[in-house]
Amino acid sequence: MPDPLIKVVAEIASTNSALLARLANGEAPAEGHWLVADRQTAGRGRAGRVWTGGLGNFMGSTAVALRGDEALPQTLALVAGVSVHRALMAVVPELSDLALKWPNDLLVGEAKLGGILLERQRDAVIVGIGVNLAEAPEVPGRRTVSLAALRHAVRRDEFASALVVSWAEDLTAWHAGAWPRLREDWLARALPRGTLLGVNLTEEGHVIGGFAGIDPDGAALLRLADGSVRAIHAGDVELIGASHSGGGENDASGG
Repeated sequence: MPDPLIKVVAEIASTNSALLARLANGEAPAEGHWLVADRQTAGRGRAGRVWTGGLGNFMGSTAVALRGDEALPQTLALVAGVSVHRALMAVVPELSDLALKWPNDLLVGEAKLGGILLERQRDAVIVGIGVNLAEAPEVPGRRTVSLAALRHAVRRDEFASALVVSWAEDLTAWHAGAWPRLREDWLARALPRGTLLGVNLTEEGHVIGGFAGIDPDGAALLRLADGSVRAIHAGDVELIGASHSGGGENDASGG
């Protein structure tokens, strides 16, 4: 039986764009419902990266209505990361080295397995999620991986159903004020503390530091060479070398 909370389309430019268009037309997509595509022709990721997806991967988007009394909207990217991680472990419990990298990546080792893209329109946020189940797109300068390449055969609809459950639970908790607990859930699934990361900042150029967690508002914390801790609120954070053992719509997978 198809999941009644999931609408699947054979081909679409972008699931995120489709839901944003519905919002612009005055329609409010119901929370907990997902638009999932068999194939995307104009998927996109952070910083305007282009990604198109093929059959077998998960490419889907859902809407969140902001109520004004919750945690900052950007924390939804981290909540979504927790939900995707939980869904993956539900369908592939033996998957090793799966970890979250701030703000929107899921990694296996140093290779990107999936990602998340948030786009806001007035009092709603569209959450786009992509996971490389069957194939990993080539992204210049970045390593990517798929579950199939790791010898894990997972059907798209099986993963989608697991994600619907985990997202509903985590979003309900987020609306109810459980961001502090969800923040701890994210940290428990994140790259090890001390992992070397780099980020390009407008005024300071390229900054390198050891991952030191996230602050109460969801910003990444980097411990710099001089011992100081710097909060990173925005930017593309990259792994520096082979510095760790563990492991959005997005640049490796998108909505």
